Amino acid sequence: MKINEVSKLTGLPISTLRFYERKNLIPDTFVKRDANNYRMYSEEIVDFLDDVKVLLSVDFSIEELSLLVNQQLNLSYEAKTKMVEQKIKEIEEIQKRLKKSKTFLNAVLEGKANFQTKC
Repeated sequence: MKINEVSKLTGLPISTLRFYERKNLIPDTFVKRDANNYRMYSEEIVDFLDDVKVLLSVDFSIEELSLLVNQQLNLSYEAKTKMVEQKIKEIEEIQKRLKKSKTFLNAVLEGKANFQTKC
């Protein structure tokens, strides 16, 4: 499929798809060139890009994702695992802060705290 079809199916602008390619975020296995040198994407690119959107939403950077998917870098499984484990720790810290914030806000609603006191 052509880039405009991928854009429609994923909701990503064409400029974003090209940016991802420049950043080596889209592996060559998903993109080929036709006789006219147009990019032709495999059907699997849609699921891959959905995964990319999820990973970006949990604060993986473009550079981190590029390291994870770029086979030419030969990043070891252990190195990739460490990156993912670190991101999980970061998410857990965010969850703790959010839980604390939620507890405080609930206390405010219940009249047990105000914005000058801490729970």
